[in-house]
Amino acid sequence: MKYLGAPQSGSQANTTASRNRNGQYYRNRSIPVNPSSIYQQAVRSRMQQNADAWKLLTSTQREGWAALGYQMSRTDGLGQTYDLTGFQAYCSVNLNQLNVGNSVLSDAPLFSIPAPILTLTVTLTSAAFSIAWTPTPMGAGERIMIFASGMVSAGRAFNADYKFIAASAAAGASPLVILSAYQARIGTPVTGARIFVSAQRYSGGFVSTPIQVSQVVA
Repeated sequence: MKYLGAPQSGSQANTTASRNRNGQYYRNRSIPVNPSSIYQQAVRSRMQQNADAWKLLTSTQREGWAALGYQMSRTDGLGQTYDLTGFQAYCSVNLNQLNVGNSVLSDAPLFSIPAPILTLTVTLTSAAFSIAWTPTPMGAGERIMIFASGMVSAGRAFNADYKFIAASAAAGASPLVILSAYQARIGTPVTGARIFVSAQRYSGGFVSTPIQVSQVVA
């Protein structure tokens, strides 16, 4: 149900307040899905790994992460910006590190957001799925991180649910074949369905703003 009033976000009793591009609305509260999949468990394991490692840092190292957090801004569900805590900055950087296969950082790196990917081209059939991008190849130590949606109606024009699929090798060159990784994560692409793809450039624990495209499976 749409409503006019002060911005709200969250749940109370059986009602949840949220918003989309058409405005604010209320809906019945739903129970979050908890499939306990291999991937969900892997993310939880990494979060626990970060929490355990955070406890072992020195006070000087934590201060470094706190200083980094002041430089890292996020936007909440009400469109308000906020800075990260030291622990949040530590988790953000090191989850990126783990996603691309790098080791965890104990000392906070210098804040440096890489430039975004300029173009993204998807080749997609039920038997082929590859991503081409520019600029290519990536710089030394840089990687491209690919996220994708599940298979949705071809008429759909918006998606907010992306899952991490794969990352290129360091200084990787275009294109990146992700069919096997997508099949393992989500399933075999079905002809006629639309898949949304998002890509970010990774460098030193940080990622660029995403570039997003979609394609109907041929």
